[in-house]
Amino acid sequence: MDPSEVVVAVDLGGTRMKCGLVAADGAVLHRETRPTPRTAGGRAVLDTLLETVVELSQKATADGHRVRAIGVVVPGIIDAETGTVVAENLAWSGTPVRAELIAAVGDDDVPIVLAHDVRAGGYAELRQGALTGTTNSLFLPLGTGIAAAMVVDGRLVSGDGYAGELGHTRFIHGETAELCACGQWGCLETVASAAAIARRYAARAGRVVDGSREVMELLAAGDEIAAQVWQDALTVLIEALVLYTTLLAPTRIAIGGGLVGAGETLLQPLRDGVHARLTFQREPEIVAAVLGEEAGCLGAALYAWDRVTSEEQS
Repeated sequence: MDPSEVVVAVDLGGTRMKCGLVAADGAVLHRETRPTPRTAGGRAVLDTLLETVVELSQKATADGHRVRAIGVVVPGIIDAETGTVVAENLAWSGTPVRAELIAAVGDDDVPIVLAHDVRAGGYAELRQGALTGTTNSLFLPLGTGIAAAMVVDGRLVSGDGYAGELGHTRFIHGETAELCACGQWGCLETVASAAAIARRYAARAGRVVDGSREVMELLAAGDEIAAQVWQDALTVLIEALVLYTTLLAPTRIAIGGGLVGAGETLLQPLRDGVHARLTFQREPEIVAAVLGEEAGCLGAALYAWDRVTSEEQS
C-alpha cells in the first residue's frame, strides 16, 4: 500500500476521545485526545464525534495523505445490521451512529467501520499485544466499567453486539448488593470497576477521593478501609475469572484498564485466587495488557485496514 495512505481511527470513551491517523504498517502519523461532552447529552456527544472524524479526515488530506477508511469504536451495544448503538453512559438509545457518520463524511469511497471499544482493544492485544499467539483468551479492562473481549477458537466473539458484558454478571447477593447502572443488583461492575472502588471507599470513609488511584495509594499506606474495598474487588474478580475459565478455557487472560496500574498488587492475588479455586480446569496465565490506553484506537485502525484489504481482495 502507498505509504501516504492512512485510516482515521477514533476511540470514543465516556470522558475522552483518543484519535489518530494510522498508516498500513501501524505507524501513528498523528494522535490527539479530545474531551467527550457526556454531560451535554447524547446529541452533543454524537455531534462531537462527527466533527472529530471530519476534521481528522481534512487534516489527513491537508497533510498529503489519502484516507482509505475510517474506524470508530464506541461503548455499548452495537447492532451490526443497522449501525445503531445503545450506550447508557453516552445517553444513546438506538442512536444511528453509522448512518450519521456516513452522512457527515459524505464520501462513498471511504468505508466506515463501527465497532465495540473493548472488542477493538482485545483485537489489538490479539494482533500486536499480550494475547498474540493465543486462540482462546480474554481481554478484561477494569476501568469506569467492566466489559470483556473474548477470543474463542481463534476468533473474537461478538454475539450480535451483546457478548462480553462480564461486568453485568451478578456476584453479590443479599443486603450488600448495590444497584448497577444496568438496572440489576450486585453486578461485578458495582464492586470491582475502578469507578466502584473509588465510590465504595468514599462511602465508607465519608470523604471524596481522587479516583481508584488514590485508593491504591491509601492501600499502600496501610489504610484499613482501602484494604477492605480492595479485598472485596479481588474476591469477586477471582469468582468471575474462575467462572469464565470453567466455561471457555482461556489459556491467557490479559487485564487492562486503569486498575492494571496497580501491577502485581492486582495480578498476583488474582493468579493465587484462581489457582486455589480451580480443580480440573485448565489454568490460564494472567498477565497485564501491554497496549494501555492506545488499545482501542489501535484496534479501530486495524479494523479499518482490514476493511480496506477485504474490499481490495473482493
